[in-house]
Amino acid sequence: MRRDRTRPAAEGSIARAVGLALLVCAASACASTRKPDLTALGMGEEGWALRCDKILTVDGDDHVFDHGLILVRGSKIAYVGPDRPIPDGYKILPGTAGVATPGLVELHSHIHTGSFVDVNDMILPVNPELHAAAGMKPSNELIKVACAGGVTTLYGIPGSGTSMGGFGMLYKAKTNATYDESVVKSVAGMKIAQSYNPERGAGDFGQTRAGLSWILEDINAKAIEANREGRKDRALENLQKVQAKELPVLIHCAGSDGFTAAAKMWKEKYGARCILSHGCFDAHATADYIASTGVPINVGPREIDFFSTRNGAINGIVGVYERAGVKNISLCTDSPVMPQEELFLQGAMSARLGADSYQMLRGMTINPAKAFGIDDRVGSLEVGKDADIVIRNGEPLDPRSRVELVLIDGRVQYDRSRDGQWF
Repeated sequence: MRRDRTRPAAEGSIARAVGLALLVCAASACASTRKPDLTALGMGEEGWALRCDKILTVDGDDHVFDHGLILVRGSKIAYVGPDRPIPDGYKILPGTAGVATPGLVELHSHIHTGSFVDVNDMILPVNPELHAAAGMKPSNELIKVACAGGVTTLYGIPGSGTSMGGFGMLYKAKTNATYDESVVKSVAGMKIAQSYNPERGAGDFGQTRAGLSWILEDINAKAIEANREGRKDRALENLQKVQAKELPVLIHCAGSDGFTAAAKMWKEKYGARCILSHGCFDAHATADYIASTGVPINVGPREIDFFSTRNGAINGIVGVYERAGVKNISLCTDSPVMPQEELFLQGAMSARLGADSYQMLRGMTINPAKAFGIDDRVGSLEVGKDADIVIRNGEPLDPRSRVELVLIDGRVQYDRSRDGQWF
């Protein structure tokens, strides 16, 4: 691969944003908080050595390595840093020249069934006992193409047809795997819909915003009471975990009214580990209030507004939240509303519309991982984390770049030279 193929495509690229880090980290190890394992592989162990033109770790110090090395020992990262002699036993993985980043993390996805089938149960207005994992079809075609787009970890959730859709699962976008090999956590969080979709004539109080709030508060009151009494209710057991802050809740909400209502209910009233998802239409008008609550937001699939705000401008939604000081912003596709493999394009468009380009890379990697409490495993390239690694032939937000190689848990899941161009 020619060296110039990894250069930035346009002014304001990620390469310029991290130029200083390049100068610092090229000359030093910039050690991870976990000690690298540079010992030789033992009998029966497997390991890969990846030599890359550039490594964007997206770690806590945003280390960047020019002509760096990643060592993968089994399913974990054993070393990431400047190039160095490779310990005995490691095999050099071909096709790794280019730009290495962590695998992308998506918190709002519906492709686990292979279609929109089985994502809504429209009989009851609240479904706290529903599990999206029951509809999981591992390694379906949508998952395979997502992997080829660099997406490696997904939160697969029920739809937004009812006020409380049920509970989603975390899984890896492996291209030839069983359920047990793909799913990280079968019950990973709750899905709430707090505006728009549940109002579409479900035949209950949820037809109005007031009725929708009553339904949610009623079912939460039952879970709180069960927790207070030390009683385990099988229908409510996972909602009880939400109220105990053991599980997060992702909330479908949009518009300036629905966005603030969700934050007030789930953060201010219940103190839940909540993430506000969508944030579209004119919801960004409430950015200052949302920033004051400290709630993470998950923006998409619309990253642009030019009619709801009525200010005569084209508004880049993410940039407004960023400038307001929201600390954790992640991006979503609501796939297959937007193709899952185009998650990177959500970041590219947001940067084009005024958001910081490097922060958009964080918004597809470490930020969603932190919001869901899985940043000890995914979201950055650090020693001890899952070896979920994406190699591109250019900058990660450049639409002209393509994915060359994807590793998940240390195994090659997609190799363009072997598999052809899936996306």
